[in-house]
Amino acid sequence: MDTRTIMIGRDIERSLDRISLEIVERNHGVANLSIVGIHTGGVYLAQRIKQRIELQEEIDLPAGTLDITLYRDDWSLISQNPIVKKSDIGFLLEDKRVVLVDDVIFTGRTIRAAMDAIMDYGRPLSIQLAVLIDRGGRELPIQPDYVGMVIDPADRERVDVLLLEKDNRDAVVVTKR
Repeated sequence: MDTRTIMIGRDIERSLDRISLEIVERNHGVANLSIVGIHTGGVYLAQRIKQRIELQEEIDLPAGTLDITLYRDDWSLISQNPIVKKSDIGFLLEDKRVVLVDDVIFTGRTIRAAMDAIMDYGRPLSIQLAVLIDRGGRELPIQPDYVGMVIDPADRERVDVLLLEKDNRDAVVVTKR
């Protein structure tokens, strides 16, 4: 397999620094702001963004995790016994500006499922989307508000975000299938 690295640790850190600043700027501060990471990669990135914003703004930012497995429109095609992770949103969403965080956006179907899941917890003031990688190829009219890097891989290329928390290194790699 042909693999190329398009981001390394310091590139990812710079992107997360920029995304964190953009979130605070676009929202005119952090009042009523919350961060929710989509399992699995989005959870780790959301935690990093949360830490950066808390450090910058000297506040405690509500954050949670979201599993969208049973909200997917294709879950029955993936597996008869899907692995469901834990969602943990321990705060009220009403009147909150929720920033959903994921590692890669492709078709938009994961984000659609995440928005459905969020609505089961309450009706937020708004939902924004932060992603590390936008690889294009949308099937739904969903676009991220904050992006680390936009790439245009070939249809047969896979984009993987490797994170220290689960892969023992930070990198984004593109692999030809």
